[in-house]
Amino acid sequence: MNKDVKLSVNNLKISFRTDAGKVQAVRNISFDLHKGETLAIVGESGSGKSVTSKAIMGILAGNSIVEGGEILYDGQDLLKISEEDYHKIRGDKIAMIFQDPMSSLNPIMKVGRQLTEAMILKAKTGTKNARYEFNTKLKLLGEVINAADENLGVDNKSVVAEKLKIFDSFCIASTKVEGAFNDAYGNATQLEVEIDNLIRFLELKRKIELDDELKSIAKSFNEAFNPYVVVHNQANDDCLARLVAFVKQGKKVDGEEVLPTLKEALAIIKEALAKDKPNFFTLGYYLYCNPNADVTTLAVNELNQMTRQYLDNNFMIDFIRTAEKGVLYSHKLSIEAKKALLPELRVAIDYFKSGDIDQKTSEKFVKDLNAKVDKAIDRLSVKKNSTEYVFHTAFETAVKEYFDGIKKNPVEEKIYLKNKKKYDAIVAKGQEPDWVLKPQVIVDLDLKLANICRVIEKLCASYEMDIANTNVFDANAHVIEIIDFLKEQASRLVVKMNDRIAKAKAIKLLEEVGIPEPATRFNQYPFEFSGGMRQRIVIAIALSANPDILICDEPTTALDVTIQAQILELINNIKRERSLSVIFITHNLGVVANMADRIAVMYAGKIVEHGTAEEIFYEPAHPYTWALLSSMPDLETTEKLESIPGTPPNMIYPPKGDAFAARNKYALEIDFELEPPLFEITPTHYAATWLLHPNAPKVEMPAIIKARIARMTKERK
Repeated sequence: MNKDVKLSVNNLKISFRTDAGKVQAVRNISFDLHKGETLAIVGESGSGKSVTSKAIMGILAGNSIVEGGEILYDGQDLLKISEEDYHKIRGDKIAMIFQDPMSSLNPIMKVGRQLTEAMILKAKTGTKNARYEFNTKLKLLGEVINAADENLGVDNKSVVAEKLKIFDSFCIASTKVEGAFNDAYGNATQLEVEIDNLIRFLELKRKIELDDELKSIAKSFNEAFNPYVVVHNQANDDCLARLVAFVKQGKKVDGEEVLPTLKEALAIIKEALAKDKPNFFTLGYYLYCNPNADVTTLAVNELNQMTRQYLDNNFMIDFIRTAEKGVLYSHKLSIEAKKALLPELRVAIDYFKSGDIDQKTSEKFVKDLNAKVDKAIDRLSVKKNSTEYVFHTAFETAVKEYFDGIKKNPVEEKIYLKNKKKYDAIVAKGQEPDWVLKPQVIVDLDLKLANICRVIEKLCASYEMDIANTNVFDANAHVIEIIDFLKEQASRLVVKMNDRIAKAKAIKLLEEVGIPEPATRFNQYPFEFSGGMRQRIVIAIALSANPDILICDEPTTALDVTIQAQILELINNIKRERSLSVIFITHNLGVVANMADRIAVMYAGKIVEHGTAEEIFYEPAHPYTWALLSSMPDLETTEKLESIPGTPPNMIYPPKGDAFAARNKYALEIDFELEPPLFEITPTHYAATWLLHPNAPKVEMPAIIKARIARMTKERK
């Protein structure tokens, strides 16, 4: 997987068992989702869009059959991991917004609770995982450095152990400083919401238990003091003293009298939350070496510069040099193992391609190759090569599915023939059967065999690329990646989340997604919100775990046009601010005109055209894309919109050629006989239509589209 690819779907094929037969919903589709982009998947109902998104989320229906392909994320094939492993990804790394917000919300639980519950649970899980990842990676780094020294005939184990101990110790020191900061910052975050809410209530003359509110605010204000959050100075200390004095008045306190102090406190908190944060990693090392030093008088930028230089000069540059030896050694061992393994993989490909295979020999290939591939993985590398990591399960599963098919097919055929005999006997008597004869579900053994070969061939291609690139391997860059990874895990160890902090964050999230008076609406039930507001709440819940990927499955279909535009703008802004990667599922091309970076057009379970948004809107090539654009209204079009004739095909019996041929007035004779490949128009633009074949007749796109493109081009100029 390329470094900027967040998710990769390869040759995905999904069907569903039904009483009428096997419905082929997704047919060998492939696409990548890149970091920070919005990929729109567009098509009519039943085209396979939502099935694809549900497969990514691991929430396919029980009657689904994943017949082939892989969905790669962070070194894992999501089609083959356990539900326990999926729980670490679903909602945390990959979140989803559904068409109907009420399907995502508990109708009898207040929306605030639905937000905070997810945050608290995910924070606990994240801390546990971070501790494991940190300890495992640091231990592995030490083992590899020692192995590299031993290979050179050097015994530096005690020196390496001391360096690793220092690294571990100052990371602990940094987490203590960062933990104290997080405590204070969390209180300040919660305090900002509380004070802002109380000021608004007082100004509106609402009835409120002012003494209780002031107790909470004074307590949080005191706990927000930290050298890098709310600092102790005359003004801040005086403000706290006045708050405490008001608290002592109890129920006699006057709202009008307390307002100026509350506004002053709010200004102090807002200023504190806007400050730059120290580099806790470098600060941790400095304080580890100088435990009695007072650096709180330095400005944060000066502090970061000083501690960074101190860390580099006294430890880190030397540590990086030491770690580079281990990284180079680990990489070298991995490359040598891959070179040795390539011939064996090619032998396996030839064996499975021959078709003359038996279960015992095949399972021996699985056992032997999986063990060797696992050993060839460079476990020290932070960026996981998904092809290597998923090979074990992918190869084992592919072989198992083939031999399961050999066993199941005769049984399935026998049951079918038996039922057909009964069915035909009833018909022969001139009677109408009161039951449906279910078609036999036969495993496609040729496809399963091809899947086995594809898994091995993909690994070979990955190995060949790694071997070719070994001369440009940058050990220093890889060490920096490892250190950054360890820093990130150490920081995750002190992420603070309790009910008060979670509530403050939840109110902030509700505010971010455009919910008015979020502090008040925090305590309301879903039925008290409009459809558009409920969808905003669902978006807030999806964002609560800071996911990498956001899947939006028709999130605006149930909303009126005005609210649609607001939700689309909101998703666009959030994607930009949080650097999210977004998959946007829709049946309406017009919806994604101003938000998609790339568009994949789906029909009958296949991607028939994909390209950049500009290519799809300005240079559409597939007749189905033309049809979608021709039926898309806009304010300027004066011509009658064209509807798409006919209905999508019955995917129990997919058409022989191009699935769109029967509805395509531009269809050629070959469209009814042979399925077109994806023709390359540009390196980023492909379409599966025989009209792109060099020998095809020249066909002009519909006039309504040409006019729209001309108008859009003129407006752009």
